[in-house]
Amino acid sequence: MSSRKDGDEPVTIKKYANRRLYNTFTSSYVTLDHLCQMVKDGVDFIVYDAKTGEDITRSVLTQIIVEEEAKGENLLPIGFLRQIIGFYGDNMKGMMIPQYLEHSMKTFAENQDQLQSYFQETMGKIFPFGSLDEIGKQNLAMFQQTLKMFSTSEQTTDKENASGKHKNREKNTENEEVYELRKRLDEMERQINKMTE
Repeated sequence: MSSRKDGDEPVTIKKYANRRLYNTFTSSYVTLDHLCQMVKDGVDFIVYDAKTGEDITRSVLTQIIVEEEAKGENLLPIGFLRQIIGFYGDNMKGMMIPQYLEHSMKTFAENQDQLQSYFQETMGKIFPFGSLDEIGKQNLAMFQQTLKMFSTSEQTTDKENASGKHKNREKNTENEEVYELRKRLDEMERQINKMTE
């Protein structure tokens, strides 16, 4: 979209009566989604009403928040929204709230990495075996090991069955040979008995 970052001159966006947004830096029309991505990428911009020249950046950013919330990205708790609405019209609080919120968000952004490591450390205490991702991997490994054990025992059973069949064949062969030998012995005994009579 744009390589401009905070610190450079802000990109100028013009909003026309037909509600189309025009990026003067890239000379192209953009959408609220484009502007949302620019914010995420750290690209600073100012939105002007093309007809009046009025700075409407605040209302456009508010529109982006409303659209993101509508998509299911519910970052703003209902109680918080009610409190913000309650501050409108109260001049004393109204003067302090914007600076307070801006300072709070700036501090949060600066401490985000620290918060993430703290959260991971806390989750490690709740889940002593590691992160949820690691637990999932461990469960998968255990499941695969169990499957392997079952397949190994099935293979062993198959081998034992095959071995048993082989033994049965050998036993049958031995039985047949013994039967043949007995038969011959009986025949020889008969012949000997005939000769001695």
